[in-house]
Amino acid sequence: MKIVSVVGARPEFIQAAPVSFALRREHHEVLVHTGQHYDDTMSRVFFEDLDLPAPDYHLGVGSGPHGRQTGEMMARLEEVLWKERPDLVIVRGDTNSTLAGALTAAKLHIPLVHIEAGERSFNKFMPEEINRLVADRLADLHFCITRRAVQHLAREGITEGVFFVGDVMLDAVRLYLPRALERAPALLERLGVEPGGYLLATVHRAGNTDDPRRLAGILAGFRAIPEPIVFPVHPRTRQAIARYGLQVTPHIQMIEPVGYLDMLTLEAHARMILTDSGGVQREAYFLGIPCLTLREETELMETVEVGWNRLVGTDPQRIMEGWRFFRPAGPRPPLFGDGHAAERIAALLRQSPPRFGQHYQRRETLSLPVRENAELIPLS
Repeated sequence: MKIVSVVGARPEFIQAAPVSFALRREHHEVLVHTGQHYDDTMSRVFFEDLDLPAPDYHLGVGSGPHGRQTGEMMARLEEVLWKERPDLVIVRGDTNSTLAGALTAAKLHIPLVHIEAGERSFNKFMPEEINRLVADRLADLHFCITRRAVQHLAREGITEGVFFVGDVMLDAVRLYLPRALERAPALLERLGVEPGGYLLATVHRAGNTDDPRRLAGILAGFRAIPEPIVFPVHPRTRQAIARYGLQVTPHIQMIEPVGYLDMLTLEAHARMILTDSGGVQREAYFLGIPCLTLREETELMETVEVGWNRLVGTDPQRIMEGWRFFRPAGPRPPLFGDGHAAERIAALLRQSPPRFGQHYQRRETLSLPVRENAELIPLS
């Protein structure tokens, strides 16, 4: 089969690597980079760290308002799909690249696969939630990272073409962590921190960076914590800090964004992680690092329920209380599969290639049974 894989942002590069390796053993994959993340620190370094093949197409869209960015991606992606005429299109996650890929494939009647389907924050003020909802309604196959994602889809009337395969980000951690840990001594020495002797923080979501009150609350919480904080700063966040005239103190070490291997190293050696990123929450769980989530909701409530993640929002007092009192006590059950999701995806595509619209039909959502105990799809 000829498969067009659409990527555009950091988490999609990470998710794409294990899947590309699995697909290319027996399929022809065409990798399309939308250019949503175009800065070298947010794009090129990830391709290098992950040994990802160079994109066959780079659309060069760049940043911009949601509508303009998504529309430009669709216009340029449509030309690629007309030229390549693939058997299916793969999108992943919840970015504007996901939305553009899903809409363009559907308009051209090309079967669509959504990796990381069924994730829900239940907050429609998040642009990512809109992107997820649309991609899932259009997809012909849905590959879910947790059993709960399967349940979310079932409650929305989507029960056909849904598979719990596990999380390809766990595949990536399994593959790349040994290499990342080799870099630890030099990286930690350069930053002047000791293993377990610092916090790691990331802030990038528009709901936090575009709201001066919320961003100020996060930074006030950071300033109040008497412990070294390593803070790789997203370009949008750095611009917002400067625009709002916000201050940080010397114990908050603001550094440039880091590549995947360095980020894994920093996560694995942190005493605690503070983040608004869904991907970083998952990586914290995989690595057994306590996580404070700087949001009021998360797509990953399972990690909260088993006691390894706590929602603290952007209130400085709640952030401080989380830092002071949060200590995971229970086990970490395998919520995200076993680290072989990409192999399952490749096997399922080989066994049952999707057809456009094959599962689309009128559904009575409320009468559908919910698969409360969806099992991991076994490897063939």
